[in-house]
Parts: sequence; structure tokens; C-alpha cells
Amino acid sequence: MAAFSLFLFLPLLLLSVPIHFAQAQKSPPLAAEPPSPADDCNGIFLQYVYSSGSILKPTVKTRQPYRFESALSIVNNGVDELKLWRVFVGFQHDEFLVSASNSVLDDGTSLPAAVGNGTVFAGFPNSDLKTAIETAGDSTQTSARVELVGTQFGVGRGNAPMPSNISLVNDGFICPKPSMQGNSTMMVCCTKDPKFKANLTKDEEFLPRRDGDLTIMYDITRSYDSNYWAQVTIANHNPLGRLDNWQLSWDWMRDEFIFNMQGAYPSVVDSSDCLFGRQGEFYKDLDFSNVLNCERRPTIIDLPLEKANDTTLGKIPFCCRNGTILPPAMDPSKSVSAFLMNVFKMPPDLNRSSFTPPQNWKISGRLNPDYKCGAPVRVSPSEFPDPSGLLPSKAVFASWQVVCNITQPKGASPRCCVSFSAYYNESVVPCSTCACGCPANTASTCSTKAPALLLPAQSLLVPFENRTKLSLAWAGINHFPVPNPLPCPDNCGVSINWHLFTDYRGGWSARITLFNWDDSAFADWFAAIELDKAAPGFEKVYSFNGSTLSGVDNTIFMQGLPGLNYLVGEADGANPERDPRVPGKQQSVISFSKKNIPGINVAAGDGFPTKVFFNGEECSLPKILPKSGSFRVSSSMLTSTILALLVFMLLRL
Repeated sequence: MAAFSLFLFLPLLLLSVPIHFAQAQKSPPLAAEPPSPADDCNGIFLQYVYSSGSILKPTVKTRQPYRFESALSIVNNGVDELKLWRVFVGFQHDEFLVSASNSVLDDGTSLPAAVGNGTVFAGFPNSDLKTAIETAGDSTQTSARVELVGTQFGVGRGNAPMPSNISLVNDGFICPKPSMQGNSTMMVCCTKDPKFKANLTKDEEFLPRRDGDLTIMYDITRSYDSNYWAQVTIANHNPLGRLDNWQLSWDWMRDEFIFNMQGAYPSVVDSSDCLFGRQGEFYKDLDFSNVLNCERRPTIIDLPLEKANDTTLGKIPFCCRNGTILPPAMDPSKSVSAFLMNVFKMPPDLNRSSFTPPQNWKISGRLNPDYKCGAPVRVSPSEFPDPSGLLPSKAVFASWQVVCNITQPKGASPRCCVSFSAYYNESVVPCSTCACGCPANTASTCSTKAPALLLPAQSLLVPFENRTKLSLAWAGINHFPVPNPLPCPDNCGVSINWHLFTDYRGGWSARITLFNWDDSAFADWFAAIELDKAAPGFEKVYSFNGSTLSGVDNTIFMQGLPGLNYLVGEADGANPERDPRVPGKQQSVISFSKKNIPGINVAAGDGFPTKVFFNGEECSLPKILPKSGSFRVSSSMLTSTILALLVFMLLRL
């Protein structure tokens, strides 16, 4: 009977085992994930998270360096694709950025770089963020994450040093003040500005070309699996912009190298980096002795004029001008420079449609404005005329535009200066002390703070190192104070004297003199003078070509006459052992009318420039004007004679 009962109970026991086993294996319900701060944003969500920091050597009492690691996140929660995202991070602890993933600095600076005043990041290699709608919420296409590593100073152990601000730089967005979550997370939601009118429709594939002081086009003209040919075109659009002996540099981002060039050349011809690097391992059959340059950041220079028709190096339109790019107003045909280069690629980019433009562009000249260049922007393919003239224009495979604008870097010094003089005062107000910068260690020899000594007109032709005795004698005659130590020189390669020549009832005149203290000459030079009140009365420049500048208010543009547009360099005196060196010089008188300019007071300041430019570089102006009604040495014939004899003797000591 017991066995029969066990037989009946056993099926029930077996049936119950899976049930209990399943209940034992069933995991507890998962807790719901906390909502992300980005979920409440229906625009572009930005987040900066400080993750860690540690003290760095050396250990010092002030400005202790600390390593920092942080992350910047950009999420597109809007309804439109975000093209070419750009985000400002307001660093404020003298940060020195060493690396930044998935981005480049928008101003073209290569890492490592100082970013203590804040910087703008631009997406690279993926610069566009699609929407969740068109990607079914694929976060790899709708968001970007930038891992940052660098050094901060003086932040203190255990602190979480945060930026002052984060914001979206793209046009058409409004970003409120960021909020903090704890002490290490900053976030903001940027939304579209309803008042902004975009010039790009939603169905356009490429961003529009932008305006700038100078633009650089990177056009792919021929494409093969392992290499391509690119034409680089530099165009000047600023009426006062100019480049002499231009130098162009960039960063390759995918181990590319330059095999061949036409119209320009690398400043360094060296293939050793390729031969002993990844390139040499991959291109085993390539003769690297024919490779021009394998630097990650090459510097390109223009070719001289005599190479323009060279069938191997030249024969490129707008090439081979020794690096000179003029303003369009001077000569439109000389406001553009171009060259071709053959670029070899590396895996995994070995197909005809894979192109990665170089980043971090920089262009500079000899004595020219400073330019800051943005990141390359993909634009519609450029079109070039068919060489035969029989076929319509032909589009290239792909085009990128780099926009560069004239800027004044913080702490940078001008490279030219201005002195003032007038008919009513015998003393010249010289270029300011250290107008173009001073060496760091000058305290024992000269003063960087003392104002420059007033000078006699004759001294303008004398190099600064030969002026000391002359300026001290002039100070003694006129009872001018003399600082000790004496002021440092202006250290400018070019100086310009503006002399108020005459002032009468119906008009006035000025004389401008250009001095070149450099050994090198300036071909096709130009100068521009801004006169806030007097410019409308401009009549004529007598020894130069001169005119008012279209599109620039109150500015007179001057250049040398044909055949006389060459400002020679400094040269030896007649007797090099005795006479000082002589600067290159050009001079002209300019006449003005006072008609229809009520209240003009030439001597009180209206007759002196408010800005002066030489070859596009803005020059340093004196801080004071010549005083009117002062004692004039020329009123005394005896004093004039003594001064002339004194100058004659001092120049020969």
C-alpha cells in the first residue's frame, strides 16, 4: 500500500520540480535607469564632465601643474542635422591641452597647445551629427564624445576645475547659461534661434561657401586607389590683406605623404619618416628617393618667378610668384596663388572615393597681417574650365574650403611703426619704445618703459644704434629730460614718417616717407592711411599712385608708380667704415582740401592718421602728437647752423 501511494505521488512531485526550479532561477526585476539630463533637451545638448586630476612634477609653491582628464559630449536631439558642429569651452586655468579625441581646434592650432583663454572644438573626422529621426536613435551618428587630456595650473589638490562656460558656436542657436550637476558636471541645452534666417535649405548636400579675408580651396582633381592629386588655391579678398613669401602648413591626419608637386615645393625635402615608418612597410616597392615630403606637418613655399614656365615644376596658373599675394585692388590676377600636389594615402583609405583633407591650416608671410584659419568645410565641388576651351567646365571630385581671417594675437607686436612731425615743431615724435617688441633681457642696457627721446628731423635717416649721440645733443639743446637708462629702440623693420607739411585756409598737405631698415627689398609695396575726419578732402598723391579705397571708410591707398614700386633694403653708407648704413626710402607729398569739412583742425590732430598700414600690417602709432606753438629752433639762424655742424660731426665719430 505504501509503494502504491508513492507511485501515485511521484508524478505530482516530478511535475512540481520544474516549477520550483524556474522560480529559483528567475532573476529579480531590473531597476529603471535614471533619466539622462539630455532627455529633457529638444535641441543640442552639451555636457562637460571633469573626471580626474593628479599632481605633476615639479612641485612648486605657485602655479603647481596638475594633469586633468575630462570629456565633452555633444548630442543632437533636434529635428535637423547639425552640420560642422563647433563647441566653445571656456577654459580658465591656464590649460595646456595635450590631446582631444574626435576633434580638432577650430582656429587651426596643432596639439599640444595653450588654451587657457578658451578654445573652440570642431568635429573630426565626423563633423556632422544626424538626428534620431533619420537614424532610428543610433547614438553613434547623433552624438560625439571628445576625450580631453591636458595640464592645468594652480587649481589645488582635490578640486574639480571647471570651464567658465560651454556653448554651441554654430550660427542660428541660442545657448543659455550652463547649469551645474554636482561640482564636476556642466551642461546646457542650445535651441534654435527663431529669428535666424539660414541661407541653406534642408535638401542641400553641402554647406555654402563662406566669405573671409583669405580663403583656401582644397580640390581633388584626380583620384586613384592609393593616391590622388589635389589643387590648393589661396585667394585674398581683403582690400588691405597681403602676403609676401607666404608659408602654408597643415597636419596630415591619416599618415598621408606628398609624392610630387607642381607650382610650389616643401620647405624640407625628406622622405626618411616614410622610409622608417608605416608608409615604408606598406609601400615596399615604392622608390622613396622620389618622395618629396613625409612630415606630419609640412610647410609649403611658393616657387620663384623663373619657374613659372618650367614644364616639371611650374606650368600651373597663378603659381610661381615668390610667395606674393596682393590685394585685389592692386592687381586681381596677383591676388591668387595655386599649386598641385600628388598625395599618397594609407590603409584603410585605399579606394578612389576616400579623401581626408588635412587639418590645422596656418599661413603666414614676411611682414604681413596674422591670419587665423578655421577647419576645412566640405562644399560643392569646384568647377574648372576645360583646357581646350571646347568643353564645358569640369567639376572636381570633392572640394573643401578653409576660411582665414586677419587677427591680432594676444601679446603680438606690430612689425612696422610711425613717427610724427609737423612744420610748426622742429622735434620729431619718433616711433614708440619697443614698438615692434623688445628682447626679454634688456634691463641692464636700455629701458623698455621710458618714452622715446624727441629727435631732430635729420636723425630719421640714421639707424637707431647710431642715433644716441645725436639724440642726446638734441635733448641738451632743447633742455629735454633724459632717462637713465636710455629708452630701448623700436626694433621695427619698416618705419613711416608722417609730416604735417602745410596748413592754410583752403587746404593742407602732408609728406609721407617710407624707410626700409631690412636687408631685403619690398616689391609691389603699398601703404594705407586712415584719416577719420580729413580723408574726404583728399586730392592727390604726387609721387605715388594714390586713391581712396573702395569699401574701406576714410582710407587712402598708395603704391609705387610703375617702375618705382620697389622699396630697396638698407645699404652701406658711402664710406662703410665711417658712415652709418642708409635705409631704403621713398617719399611723396599729399594734398587735401578743407572744402565741405566743417570744423577741421589739422594741427590739433585731424591732420594725423588714426591708422597706418604697410603691406597689410597695421603699424604702431606714437602716443603723442607734435606740440603746436612750441619754440622752433629754425627761428634762429645761429642755432640752425650750430645744429647742422653738430650733426655733421656726430655722424662721423
